[in-house]
Amino acid sequence: MLAAALLPAVLLFLFIWKKDPQKEPMAWLLKAVGWGALMCVPAAFVEEGLEMALFGRAEPTTLFGTTVEAFLVAAVPEEAVKLLALWMVVRKNPFFDEHVDGIVYAVCVGLGFAAVENVFYVLGEEENWMGVAVARSLLAVPAHYAFAVLMGYYYSIYHFVDRSRKVAVRIFLVPVVAHGIYDGILMGATVNPLIAAVSTLAVIWFCVKMHRHAYRRIVEQIERDNNEKDGSAFFNSLSL
Repeated sequence: MLAAALLPAVLLFLFIWKKDPQKEPMAWLLKAVGWGALMCVPAAFVEEGLEMALFGRAEPTTLFGTTVEAFLVAAVPEEAVKLLALWMVVRKNPFFDEHVDGIVYAVCVGLGFAAVENVFYVLGEEENWMGVAVARSLLAVPAHYAFAVLMGYYYSIYHFVDRSRKVAVRIFLVPVVAHGIYDGILMGATVNPLIAAVSTLAVIWFCVKMHRHAYRRIVEQIERDNNEKDGSAFFNSLSL
């Protein structure tokens, strides 16, 4: 059970590690994973408090209620603590020197968070743990990965390219919106079983589009790094 819960995060960790042309030190990557895992604790307390404040002990019974829960109870606190963890990892990191590094470290944070969350979900379902593990390996854990790519992309853009307020806001806002839409689609299906099939198709479509977008962001940052290296090499060749 534990292996099934951790495997998706491990595979995605290996994927982003392999995509990084100039590998980050493993100690720093594991530090990022550790910070992400630790952030599950404050996130859980904040989410519990927000849910009690907004809904009491009852589950939301309307699409509006599930949308509020998806964005305010799940997306905002989870992406906030992950952004805090990312900042803790890269603020004094001497190896954070390439555009793609923001994505790499953000993904490590996101996967650390997703791994712990996945363990609790899978171990909490003794009778149907395999079904939960498979479903979450296909949707939930990859979703956290994609949210992290978006956060890391804008974090690097802000750090290296454009320190405007617009970009700064996107570091947090873009993953929150993606996270909220993802959870909102799934939570809405629990309120109205008649739209469950539609919700399943919608969330699969959304995840495919989101992952394609995330992959393009990774490629974009790698190309930006390569172009800068080529430019530096050219000007160095002209020096006397």
